[in-house]
Amino acid sequence: MPTPQRLSRVFSIFVSVVLLLSCASALAQIPKGDLFFGYSRLGSDAFYPNVGGLNGWEATAHFKVRPFIGFEGDVAHYGMGASSVVPRTTTILLGPRVTVGALGFKLFAHGLIGGEHSANSSGPVRISGGTFAYALGAGADIPIAPFFAWRIQGDRISAPTQSPGNGTHARFTTGLVFRF
Repeated sequence: MPTPQRLSRVFSIFVSVVLLLSCASALAQIPKGDLFFGYSRLGSDAFYPNVGGLNGWEATAHFKVRPFIGFEGDVAHYGMGASSVVPRTTTILLGPRVTVGALGFKLFAHGLIGGEHSANSSGPVRISGGTFAYALGAGADIPIAPFFAWRIQGDRISAPTQSPGNGTHARFTTGLVFRF
């Protein structure tokens, strides 16, 4: 006849196995993708005239929906640490992304649409407004450790209704990627 201690151990093992299988099943249903955070540089006069290139940060979440196709959300903020004359600019963009890769290296291209908002608090030309914006670009993720990579990315970014035609509609981004 089994002792209560032995029954307790068998029950504990059974519950542990059931919980482990449940967690593995739940993890298998989480879509694959990556999260990115890094430095971003916006070209001069990208959204408004007489605004030099702006430094900032960019954060991205990418989720695969098919083997090579995914959906990406992108948020960026520029103008940190600049004087109050320089506008702070925030972009929020969404869209599809195509990714191919081998041996941990990933190459991707995306087309994102959304909006941009810029504002400054002083200066000869006051800016406060937002409009439709888009970004078309590509990049590469270079593996550096399990689950981590380093991203280098370039985009053409613009707000067609207000961007000056002679502006530098470029965005360069680099930083750390977490893959899941």
